[in-house]
Amino acid sequence: MSAHNIPKPTLGRLPTYLNYLRTIAPETKTISATAIAKALGLGEVQVRKDLGAVSGEGRPRVGYVTGELIASLEEQLGTNAKCKAVIVGAGKLGRALLDYEGFSDYGIEIAAAFDINADMWQSSQSGKHIYGMDSFPGFCQVQDVKIGIITVPKEAAQEVCDLMVKNNISAIWSFAPTSLHVPQGVVLQEENLALSLAHLYKQI
Repeated sequence: MSAHNIPKPTLGRLPTYLNYLRTIAPETKTISATAIAKALGLGEVQVRKDLGAVSGEGRPRVGYVTGELIASLEEQLGTNAKCKAVIVGAGKLGRALLDYEGFSDYGIEIAAAFDINADMWQSSQSGKHIYGMDSFPGFCQVQDVKIGIITVPKEAAQEVCDLMVKNNISAIWSFAPTSLHVPQGVVLQEENLALSLAHLYKQI
């Protein structure tokens, strides 16, 4: 099944399965949906349904071959085909994301960051470049950037979003605390860190 046809909640759980399976391989040759569900604190029926969407049914009394299941998850998540992303907004959050190495485990390379005040920084702690906004269009074209990450103040977020769309970025991950508008065909995911923390607090 294509990733485009997998339900969004299922797609959101696939990295969790992949991360867990990578931690137990190669010692564990086979694993059941029951064992995965127990390890991750998920419902067995849900796990079977999720894995069935990417790898078919497990084998009776055997379950899934761990290596094969990892390969299926990696294929669905595109971890073997690097997708380039850029960040606009090189403040503390932007630079933290720029230096985070975990994205590469899921096929995403943060190629560079851009900022209106780029003269303040030449590179991040990991050595990745931070450019001025005038370099943004050319960089996106040459590097074939597919994902844009927004870490600017909310007042500038829509303008940055529009610039990303104009430069053929097809998926946008925004950390600006405001609602953005994108044309049909552009994927938008919005994160509100303060709201997420408040939601967590209310569950205590």
